[in-house]
Amino acid sequence: MLGGRPGTGKTTLARAWAAARGAAHARVDTIEQALLRAGDAPDRSPGPEGYAAAYAVAADQLTLGLDVVADSVNPLAVTRQAWQEVARRAGARVLQVELTCAGAEHRRRVDTRTADIPGHLVPRWEEVLTSGYEPWPEADLSLDTTGQPVVELVAAVETALVKAAVVDAAAPSRGN
Repeated sequence: MLGGRPGTGKTTLARAWAAARGAAHARVDTIEQALLRAGDAPDRSPGPEGYAAAYAVAADQLTLGLDVVADSVNPLAVTRQAWQEVARRAGARVLQVELTCAGAEHRRRVDTRTADIPGHLVPRWEEVLTSGYEPWPEADLSLDTTGQPVVELVAAVETALVKAAVVDAAAPSRGN
């Protein structure tokens, strides 16, 4: 699962990582926009429905044995725990990846980006700063995307996955 404030490069990394793995890409922004377009109030802010739908889509893919790259801001402990529960129920391993970006570069990205989803309103810098993003000390991997080629970010995630698999394999069985 990927997370981080808007403009840190989540979708760029998610798309590249999913393509490299042949994995499903569950992007909450895409789901939220589809829900807003289908509803009676397309100008309202997305609620928890987008995350709930993404969890369900991810669960279906994991049940089929596919890897899933979960792409969302993932701002709260409760959303992170929900992704973990989806994986646990499917018997899948979770790698929690938090993306950051250095101040000036992060602001440049936010100020210059355009929506790639019809109708999606990208947040302004002030909204990014005040969005209520909770600290994520339990993330397995924290990546600063400032100036990093996406291929190197994908490689860092893959290396972390390999290390996690080695740790899982070395852990004593609990008889489950």
